[in-house]
Amino acid sequence: MSLSRSVLRPVVRSVVRPVLGTRLKPPAQRRAIDTLTALAVLPKGTLHRAERLGGVPGEVVTTPASSRTRVLLYLHGGGYTVGSPQTHRAAVAHLAHAAGATAHLLDYRLAPEHPYPAAVDDALAAYRSLLDAGTPAGSIVVAGDSAGGGLSLALALRLQQAGLPQPAALGLISPWVDLRLTGLLELDDPLLTRAWLTRCASDYTGGDTTLLDLPEVSPLLADTAALAALPPLFVHGASDEILLADIERFVDAARAARATPADVRYRRLEGHWHVTHLYAGLMSEATAVVGEMGGWLGEALGG
Repeated sequence: MSLSRSVLRPVVRSVVRPVLGTRLKPPAQRRAIDTLTALAVLPKGTLHRAERLGGVPGEVVTTPASSRTRVLLYLHGGGYTVGSPQTHRAAVAHLAHAAGATAHLLDYRLAPEHPYPAAVDDALAAYRSLLDAGTPAGSIVVAGDSAGGGLSLALALRLQQAGLPQPAALGLISPWVDLRLTGLLELDDPLLTRAWLTRCASDYTGGDTTLLDLPEVSPLLADTAALAALPPLFVHGASDEILLADIERFVDAARAARATPADVRYRRLEGHWHVTHLYAGLMSEATAVVGEMGGWLGEALGG
């Protein structure tokens, strides 16, 4: 099966975007999004099973290309309020397949029931568990989309504070890097709306607007030293998403902070909207961009 962007775009706009609005509360949104993502096309031979990593629930996802010694820790998107292993299983399976890695898809705690710093604490607990199990940091890559991309950066910043080794690389798919929402573009995004992002930011911070200025919440605000200490970054942004300007501001800041700007690899995906990667297996262009990100992460893992 292979659908085109021109076919999927109106479906996303008319079916998915209304769910990610302000009419439904997060628990109802979660149920609806899980249902909408029930149709998934995984790489042939994909296996997945439940696990707990550092006490945090999630899934192990493997394909015939996965190596036990190459590890992908994946943090899903969803505005810190929705998302699950089911919503992201297909994208993560294709990403793990391209990277030749065993994926751990974390089901971290969500807001508003569990506001910041619960998600960062869960990500740190899972990463520590991988290290404690004997996995070298250089054999781990961390990736995430949207809020999961911001959470990947928050994890890396927390690792700096804790004096723990950084992963081999971060893969950031349309990362949400500024929850202040001051840099949103005014364009017709097929998926995201300012109203929903505003509610998600409030839910994640428990309504405490002072938290929006923390780099763990808005990684765009990380200082030069923190940006310089991040591992190599692989970043995708989409031409048709309202987060694009913030993503590119973050890329510019990360490059400016580093002695080797080439450690920050970025591509703007023309004609794509926010995290089209979720349709890997269903849409050939989505499978291709997931394959590109997986190839970059595979390079970082030494293959």
